[in-house]
Amino acid sequence: MAYEKLALPEVLLFTPKVFGDERGFFFESFNEREFTGATGFQANFVQDNHSKSVKGVLRGLHYQLPPHAQGKLVRVVQGAVFDVAVDIRKSSPNFGRWAGALLSAENKQQLWIPPGFAHGFVTLTDTAEFLYKTTDLYAPQSERCIAWDDPTIGVDWHYGEAPQLSAKDLQGAALGAAEVFE
Repeated sequence: MAYEKLALPEVLLFTPKVFGDERGFFFESFNEREFTGATGFQANFVQDNHSKSVKGVLRGLHYQLPPHAQGKLVRVVQGAVFDVAVDIRKSSPNFGRWAGALLSAENKQQLWIPPGFAHGFVTLTDTAEFLYKTTDLYAPQSERCIAWDDPTIGVDWHYGEAPQLSAKDLQGAALGAAEVFE
């Protein structure tokens, strides 16, 4: 599995080696040794999530604070999304910067979003099914949300219309007012 660092060096885009023929295809979607070698992070994935969204749905920017901070390994198995990670570690030289990638069923790429980063995506196709592994369980008391359109972050969502948001995401805090990582 090949990988590349995005605009934020801790956020990695993984591209699997796909073996295909007239019968279909096969690829390793996760290999602990290769993942640890690439990220330097000994992940203990404890929860898998699966969501489906229609075109224009934007989910994010979500994260969990310690002691339930989550790393996420995300991918799309149907459709396409533009996926974003934002560095929300005050001590980081990249605080408030973002990186993004097009994830699709076709390209089979995965994005690693480490703890200390907010995460979100917007659905670009009629529907998209999104799978992700997390390094901690969902803990609503630790969950936070930063406004998807915070101008200090300035994410280019690659979506030209007003997105559909949940009530929770409509209440996202500005980065300057949000509880973040030290």
